Order: sequence, then C-alpha cells, then structure tokens
Amino acid sequence: MREQLTAYCHCSRMIDEHSTAQDSRKRVAQVRDLIIEVFRANGNLIETGNRLTYPLGITSALWQVMGALGFADEPLSVPAIAKRMGLTRQSVQRNVDLLIERGLVVLEANPRHRRSALATLTEVGRATLSRVDTQHQPLSTRIADNIGDAGIAAALCALREMNAILETKTADADDQGTVR
Repeated sequence: MREQLTAYCHCSRMIDEHSTAQDSRKRVAQVRDLIIEVFRANGNLIETGNRLTYPLGITSALWQVMGALGFADEPLSVPAIAKRMGLTRQSVQRNVDLLIERGLVVLEANPRHRRSALATLTEVGRATLSRVDTQHQPLSTRIADNIGDAGIAAALCALREMNAILETKTADADDQGTVR
C-alpha cells in the first residue's frame, strides 16, 4: 500500500511538474507574441505618424521628441528625453539638432549640469505639436472606440509593467549581453 501511495504521489508530482512546464512554455509564448505585437504596433505607429506629420514638415521621430518635450512638466535634457522615450542619446541629439534648425526647439542652460543643456519647444514648436495632436485625433478616437476605456487602461498597465521590468533587466545585463 505504501508503495502505491509513493508511486501515486510521485506520479502526481510529475503530472504537476509537466503541467507547470507546459504552463510556463505557454506563458513564454504569450510574452513572445506580445513582444511581436508591440514591434508590429511600433512599426504601424511610425508609418502612420509619418503620414500624419508629413504635411507639417516633420517625421514620427521628430514628433516623438517634440511630444516628450511638449508633455513634460519642465524642459528636458537630451539624456532625459532618451530615457523617457526609450531611445539612444545619439538619435535624440540628431533630432533635437534638426528641431533647432527648424525653429521648433531651443536650448537653455541647465542649472544642474553645465554640459547638458535643456531643450524646450518654441512657440512654433508648440503650435506644430498642437497641429499634430489635431491630425491624429480622429485615429485616436477610432482606436479608443474600438478598444474601450478598460482595454486602454489594461494595455497601459501591462506596457508600463513590462517597461519597468525591461528597464531593470537592461540595467542588470551582464557582459555577454544576456539578461538575468
């Protein structure tokens, strides 16, 4: 009897472990699918953004930097924009330089860091960002109507949590480029 009970417990544990391994693989596959959809959404957002911003003489990349500045509570340095938007400092610096050339952004002294000036939108930059907001409003309304408030809130929550994890893991990456 004891042997049967031991065999049953062992088999039960094996089934639970097998089930747990299957669940784990399924969850990993779901995260992979989520990542692929985020990549796809990013590509669609860039393409759609380029179409929306083209008539205004900017690109999605410039709009992204302008949005970071326009919706911030204070002027931002290039590294702060890069961190906030998940971009490289070099790409943000190129875009800030282009925005300065076009009169959409100005740099001002940073009292906290002499070598890292603060970027801020000019009046023309604010007006351009406002026109972009007007341009994308019908699409944003359509997305909101289709997804719904609860879906948008859940998506925001999931993406914020995922970004928090990724930012922590990126900071913890070892020398071989693997994430712990």
